[in-house]
Amino acid sequence: MLSVLVLSALGLLGWPWLRDHPQHNPWAPLDLEDPPGWATERKLLALRDDPGKCRAVLARSKAAFRALDPQGDGPCHRNDRTVLSDLPFSPSPPQTTCPLGIGMKLWLRDVVQPTAGELLDTSVVRVEHLGSFSCRRVYGSSTGRWSEHATGNAIDIAAFVMEDGSRVSVLGDWSGTGGKAAFLHTVRDGSCSLFATVLSPDYNEAHRDHFHFDQSDRYTSICR
Repeated sequence: MLSVLVLSALGLLGWPWLRDHPQHNPWAPLDLEDPPGWATERKLLALRDDPGKCRAVLARSKAAFRALDPQGDGPCHRNDRTVLSDLPFSPSPPQTTCPLGIGMKLWLRDVVQPTAGELLDTSVVRVEHLGSFSCRRVYGSSTGRWSEHATGNAIDIAAFVMEDGSRVSVLGDWSGTGGKAAFLHTVRDGSCSLFATVLSPDYNEAHRDHFHFDQSDRYTSICR
């Protein structure tokens, strides 16, 4: 009886706090205007199979985006082609799945920009990527499982261009000892709560020049 009363008291005390901190409340709808919290990753991953629900989050959060018609066939059919047009990507904002785009938006706002300011005393004005969609199997093999790139559910990030004119690249700066290397390692680590899969040069030689992010729901999450 005592334990029931204690749990009830904790519930009564905790609910007002969760109500005032929706980023930590797993029952509150995801709003991109909220700061990151304990429940953010869970809410984001819950959107992976529902493009309509995901785009409703973008609309509710007043994010600039375009929803494109489905395209492609077979394992490369893309039923979710969403462009977050306000992302500073080069050569242009890619067509990705909606949850991947949201992950990128939150990563840039909550991880990349604060880290650039803290470690490099500047801000990021452009993110150079190697593409999102590629109708292929993993590593371009002729057999085996299909890559998350086959449906636009992955993106490869190669470099960052800063407001002060400097450039930080995964290939050139990952193994360094200065601020650029610290920046890359920190933004890699900070991505792990926003994407299901994070691969960097620490993973293998194939990723020596880029970060791979995806929102796969088929495999155990990995961050290396």
